[in-house]
Parts: sequence; C-alpha cells; structure tokens
Amino acid sequence: MKLDDADLLESSGQQVRGNDRSGRVQGASEQRAPLSLEGRLMRQLLTSLGDPPLEITLWNGESITAGAGPAVAGFRIADRSSLLKLFINPNLYFGEAYSDGSIEVEGDLVRLSEIVYVCRRRPDTPYSRRMNRAARWINRGRRNTLSTARDNIHHHYDLGNEFYSLWLDRQMSYTCAFFPAREMTLEQAQIAKMDLVCRKLWLRPEETVVEAGCGWGALALHIATHYGARVKAFNISREQIAYARSRARALDLERRVEFIEDDYRNIDGRYDAFVSIGMLEHVGPSHYDELGRVIDRCLASNGRGLLHSIGQNQPAALNAWIEKRIFPGAYPPTLREMTAILEPQGFSVIDVENLRLHYALTLEHWLRRFEDARGRVSAMYDERFVRAWRLYLAGSLAAFNTGELQLFQVLFARGDSNEVPWTRAHLYDQSAAG
Repeated sequence: MKLDDADLLESSGQQVRGNDRSGRVQGASEQRAPLSLEGRLMRQLLTSLGDPPLEITLWNGESITAGAGPAVAGFRIADRSSLLKLFINPNLYFGEAYSDGSIEVEGDLVRLSEIVYVCRRRPDTPYSRRMNRAARWINRGRRNTLSTARDNIHHHYDLGNEFYSLWLDRQMSYTCAFFPAREMTLEQAQIAKMDLVCRKLWLRPEETVVEAGCGWGALALHIATHYGARVKAFNISREQIAYARSRARALDLERRVEFIEDDYRNIDGRYDAFVSIGMLEHVGPSHYDELGRVIDRCLASNGRGLLHSIGQNQPAALNAWIEKRIFPGAYPPTLREMTAILEPQGFSVIDVENLRLHYALTLEHWLRRFEDARGRVSAMYDERFVRAWRLYLAGSLAAFNTGELQLFQVLFARGDSNEVPWTRAHLYDQSAAG
C-alpha cells in the first residue's frame, strides 16, 4: 500500500490547520503548529480506528489527539520505526511494540483496549477498507493439521505448569468460570462451572464420557469424583497430560479416568457423553467437518454432547499478534459455525448459553493474580514475556467486556433421542451437583 504526502495532507487536513485536544477544527486565532509527517501518519491511523479518545505522544514530544471528548488513555511511541510498523499493520505491531517497550501505555491498559474495540467498529473510509483487506491477507493464521496442531498447542500450553499455577485456580482450570454470585472466589466459580457442565450433560453413575482437549484434567477428575462416570480424556500437551496423570494417581482415580496424549481426531470407542471445554478455538473452520464426524463416530445412540468455546458474533480472524505470539492456529467461531459442526451429522441443538460476562470476570481474577505474581514471572522468563502476557490478559478482558468476544456453550444430542431432560430446571439447581 502506497500513500504519498498529498494523500496525508488531504486526509488529515483538519489537523494540519490545527485542532484542539478533542480533534475539533480550531479557528485561525487558535491554530497550533502543523503536524509533522509522522504526526499525520498517526492521525490517519487513529481515524481508521474510529477516532478513539486517545492522546498519542511521539518520541519528539509531539502530541496527537482524537475523539470528541477528553482522552481516556494514551500511549507514547519511542521511535519512528515503531510508528511506521504500527501504521502498516497495527493489529500485529501494537502488541510487538508494547511487549518490547517501544510503546508505553499511559492510563489503564484495559480501558485503552476497550475504547479501541468500541471505536474501531465505526469507520468506513477508503483507507480503513484498504487496511482491513491488507490485514486479512497479511495476518493469515496457522492451520491445525495433525502435523502442526501439536506445535501450536506446545507453544502456548507447555510454557510450564509452574507458570500457570501462579495465576490460575488451585485445580488449574484455564477456561471461563461460572459465577452464580459475583462475590464467589475463582476456585468456587470454577467448580460451579464444572458442575454446570455436568448437569447440562445429565451425567449419571457408570456412564462413559470422552473429553476432547482436557487441559490439566480438572473436569475429568471432577466428573469421576462427583458424578461417578468413567472418563477418557484426550490432549496433545505433554505438560498438561503429565500433570493430569499425577493428579489422578494422587486421587486414586487411575481406574476411572484415563488421560491419553493424542489428538482428538484419533478418539475411538463409543460413549454416553462427549464434552469439549476450550478446545474448539484450536480446531479451525477447515477442520469442523472432521470434528463433527469424530463426535458422530464416538457418541452412543442416546448420547449427549457439549461444546464450550470462545466465540464471536461475526466471523473474523483472531488478532494477528495474539495468533502469532500467544495462540498460534487459534480461531474463535461464530455460533453459526459451531452449529455447522453438528448439522451434517443430524445432531439437535438442545440448549445454548452465552457466558460472556462470566469470562470477563474470570479474566479480572486472572489479571489480578498475574500482576501479583509478575516478579516471579519475570524471574522465570523476562520482562518482555511479562508485558506480552499482561497485554494478552488485559486485551482479552476488554474484548469480553465490549462484546468483541463471546463464550458459547452448545448442548446437543442425537436428532431422534428422547432421553433428554424435560425442562431446564436441573441446570441451576445447586443440589443437583454430585
């Protein structure tokens, strides 16, 4: 994409004439000095993001403002190279520059992320359309084939169990918690989430359950302990599987829960229930048909299943920086894309719930715990790692707060199965927990 100085003058004309802090055109008696070329680049980038009420300070002290009111936050850019990268590909390079310290946020990082998410839905200009088209082409995510999925999962989940233990709950549940009461602790809310899942699946003693993507094993162990079912749990993260097997031994549950280090595509056998909590984000749309066939192959004639996944309301690629540095190969599906996994196999959707605000509260807990442990995280890795994960957690919290991301739970059964609960009454009956 080529943009010459004349384009910048035209697109940033009101700033060249002079603006007040809100971005409104000033009269001749109030004019400020014209913006530099770099300042006009930044101003055009802010316009493409919908004019969020931010104040950006360049390395030379130049200040660029946008929005119709006072700036709610802002950031400082350390050098010209960082600005040019940000202008070319903001979805990728804001995270890169923040991580290495070339961008310093002034104000609350969550609030800054929220205002950008909200405002960037507005623009529809030739420049913003060109930027969006270029971003879709440049920021293509990685696929999750059998040969690449393990590397993608290793990148995120095998960072070390000690790291995750610093800020997750005691059972190492790395998915959305469920808060029947906001004042619940994170530990209580994660147990409440597992009970909610088990009640939705209507689990009964001695039934068989298969779990695709089991994390550190909390749900599988909870099912066996509190609901009396037998579980086979599949995962391709070596560290998570080792941790889960160790917990099963400590709880004397090795004969009721089997943790298998293998890809979900290799699930075999027949089961009364299928459950996947937080794995669908790592499957990718090109493999949804494959997942649907796996579920159909392994689910008994009266079986039930539940898919729990981060999602979105319209299809869009994951943020390029998160896909590159945090979650390679990840994609949050829309609700339509989730049901498309089930439709070709003749499954019926029984219930759908959106726990978006519960995930926002979960992330508040995680971010607070992460900040409390940042000294230990820095000693384990380095300061760039700390900044990257702070941005990831804060940006995710902002995404759920603003509706950029959703959290869908989809309950399903065979299309001709009549062995499903008559009402939803059991879902929120706490006495129904095993």
